[in-house]
Amino acid sequence: MSALLVLAGLGMATAHAQSTQDGGNCPQLPADAGLTWEYKASGGSDFCRALRADGSEAFGLYISRKANFEPKRGNRAEAGVIDGLSVYWYRGELATKPDVEVRETLVELPDGRVAHIWFQAEKPQLSPALTQVQSIRFPATRLSSN
Repeated sequence: MSALLVLAGLGMATAHAQSTQDGGNCPQLPADAGLTWEYKASGGSDFCRALRADGSEAFGLYISRKANFEPKRGNRAEAGVIDGLSVYWYRGELATKPDVEVRETLVELPDGRVAHIWFQAEKPQLSPALTQVQSIRFPATRLSSN
């Protein structure tokens, strides 16, 4: 899965952690979400993980000049809206966790970079997880879709 490659790449010595309260260049989380950002920067890229109070990942995103995820139309799952922008979510899979749903999408940002957003949820929690992820707000409101 491309998200796992992103995680591996961010283990490089050039990456540095920032305060989870600050969020670096991460989008705005909903005030009532109970989440904090874990932020790392490497080169011209930003890696953000929305963490629950127990430290588990609610969702993540990777912002870079070039998309590290290539959506395949056959994997298109749900239509959605992020920060007023229509997007499509694409199915992924975890071979070792068949009851876990994986979703990924791309959002083009005004500065020319692309945000690759992903999350995992057990099947009964897919809809609430999708709603939570789609509640993020990017600093600039003019975005373009995938």
